[in-house]
Amino acid sequence: MLMKKFILRSLLLVAANFLLLTSPLSLGTVARAQGWPSDYGGVMLQGFYWDGFAETKWTHLESQADELSQSFDLIWVPQSGWCGSMNNMGYTPKYYWDQHSAFGTEAELRSMIQAFKSRGTGIIADVVVNHRESISGWYTYPAETYNGVTYQMTAADVCRNDDGGKTATQAQKEGVTLSANNDTGEDWDGCRDLDHRSENVQNIIKAYTKYLIDDLGYVGFRYDMVKGFWASFIAMYNNYAKPQFSVGEYWDSNANIRNWISNTKGDGSTPTSAAFDFQFRYNVRDAINKQSWAYLKTDNRLIADNNYKPYAVTFVENHDMEYRSASAPQDPIKADTLQANAFLLAMPGTPCVFLKHWLDLKQDIKMMIEARRLAGITNTSTYTTKTSLTNYYAAEVTGKHTNLYVVVGKAGSVTASTPAVDDSFQEILSGQGYRYLVAKKEGFDRAWLDKASGDYYGEAVVRCIALTAHPDATLVYTTDGSAPTPSSTPVESGTALTLTTSCTLTLGLVIDGRVVDTVSKHYEIEEFTPHTATIYCRPLATLKSTWPTMNYYLWTNTGNQLNGGWPGKQITETEEHDGQTWYCQTVNIPTPTTVVNVVFSTGTGSPQTVDVTGITDDRYFVIKPTKDATGKYEVTDVTTTVGIEEVTDDAVQPSADPHYYDLAGRRVSPHRKGVYIRHGRKVVVR
Repeated sequence: MLMKKFILRSLLLVAANFLLLTSPLSLGTVARAQGWPSDYGGVMLQGFYWDGFAETKWTHLESQADELSQSFDLIWVPQSGWCGSMNNMGYTPKYYWDQHSAFGTEAELRSMIQAFKSRGTGIIADVVVNHRESISGWYTYPAETYNGVTYQMTAADVCRNDDGGKTATQAQKEGVTLSANNDTGEDWDGCRDLDHRSENVQNIIKAYTKYLIDDLGYVGFRYDMVKGFWASFIAMYNNYAKPQFSVGEYWDSNANIRNWISNTKGDGSTPTSAAFDFQFRYNVRDAINKQSWAYLKTDNRLIADNNYKPYAVTFVENHDMEYRSASAPQDPIKADTLQANAFLLAMPGTPCVFLKHWLDLKQDIKMMIEARRLAGITNTSTYTTKTSLTNYYAAEVTGKHTNLYVVVGKAGSVTASTPAVDDSFQEILSGQGYRYLVAKKEGFDRAWLDKASGDYYGEAVVRCIALTAHPDATLVYTTDGSAPTPSSTPVESGTALTLTTSCTLTLGLVIDGRVVDTVSKHYEIEEFTPHTATIYCRPLATLKSTWPTMNYYLWTNTGNQLNGGWPGKQITETEEHDGQTWYCQTVNIPTPTTVVNVVFSTGTGSPQTVDVTGITDDRYFVIKPTKDATGKYEVTDVTTTVGIEEVTDDAVQPSADPHYYDLAGRRVSPHRKGVYIRHGRKVVVR
């Protein structure tokens, strides 16, 4: 059974002080004295997006540890120190040792890190040390005591040319003295830029980074805004704290990124940090947004350079580039995220998957990662462009076990025969606008199922594939969880099995009368019952004069308008809940993939709220008096406080009545987030 388990163990060798990375999939050990291990086959998840506080709560991440650790070897999380606000993403840090944040308490953070560590997945800390926010005024920093030592920065630790001279002007007004040193990198007009030549700054950051590794249990660092200070300081901090993994955000062309990586050597012979491959990201963005897949042929990215590809962390989207709002459109990939991730996960480098993409394409990404491991692709693999056209791009990547042939492009241009590939390759995955094929090699004998384990509505259609050059190989399978034998039920390679009941499907490859390889997956088949969802809304009392009427503009994820064109339909129907009067409208949810979105407004369409998306069950919303940057009123989901009980992990444990029911009254297991009925009450599973 081919399953992920990269197990990281740190061993201190007296003579060399090397860290060893062992993996059953890497076929050996790799000595580490650098910022990223060479020949590394792991995959990283960026476990957050901008303002995604609920999805990235430490408790929420920990609740997904079993699933996430099967796909990801590393998870990068936001800066975890207190920033003075519960709606702060962490990029204006105030405290280093106070580890409660918008994402949870220190105890929850430690529990989450340990939960993943016990499953072989390491947590990467976001280290923001280019700049620091004061706790009052411009220069007042907290005194923090750790292990009997008190650490505190002062105005003398701030670069004298910070904020283009504004900081110096303020210092003169207040009669305080800044550092005598200018900034060693780019200025950032937001917080005070720290003088990394200050011995006090160096001592504090060294103590802080070592605390993250040795005390909290992080395995590595993602350094924010490393263009803001010399790369040699990265070497100083990494040599002191000794992270297993380090990656810098050097947002620039790859020529400059190469120089930065080299400069993290400090006084050593090897770099102490990897870097994000921004040119890789730009190639993918241009291919998709300009609809010319020939952009993927560009060889100026880090993964095309043998000297630097071990230090290339590839990505296609992140929190700085995603679409946030109409007033903050950023620089997103506008479509085809499935193809973008198919390319990302097939190519060399260490791929970093964006959380939003994982949430939208989870089952597809799981299988792409399995295919990457099947072939044995690492951050030192090589690739060859096979086809580079406007409509599609194809490359062959050399893995440690076999070669993976990846095709990505316009949905209608990538078919089962695009491009034509000879019989030495076998297709293992396909979807809208992408194909994965692997080379059938002597000695490479694998059984393959093309659907990931998980929940499926109605049925799961799973292809059984023999990956082998042996002419007489056959396939057999079981559905009861038992190990298949040569006499188990036979199935021809390429056959699609339709599973209509939950089962564990185990496929065996038989050569010369014996089972030489098996793969096993569990499919939970859930019956989908078409149902309705009622959307409740009311403005808070302070807005009643502003909202004399209520309109619902409703549309589905496929763009179908449910209340006509903008601004939709005026709602007059109301219900009483929790002592309040709520406007309400009921909509149909006819398929498992149907979701409804809404904008609330008055009869003229102004004022209006921000978009509220992803509704599949009864939800309650209140319109707040606050507005976003575009002037639209913000909305809060208060479903859990309107006669609905919040479900904790403990509450889901067996009890006198352990049964849950969906809103149609059917008994179910609460595998998914949503609203259920238990003990005669609505409950929410998150």
